[in-house]
Amino acid sequence: MAVARSKGKLRGKKPKLSDRQQKELRRMYDTDDYSISDLAEVFSISRPTVYRTLGRQPSGPAAKAA
Repeated sequence: MAVARSKGKLRGKKPKLSDRQQKELRRMYDTDDYSISDLAEVFSISRPTVYRTLGRQPSGPAAKAA
């Protein structure tokens, strides 16, 4: 791993959702029209993945102002 790190080839698991999908998930959640289970089904991911994604994405209008 040290050799891989020195060559810049060290990688983790690929994210389930692209940046665009993560932003769309946050937007859909903020509308209050979708439950966590609905979002998990729409994006074909698990409920814990939805919660992790929401935790990483800034929320609401305050995030837009920042």
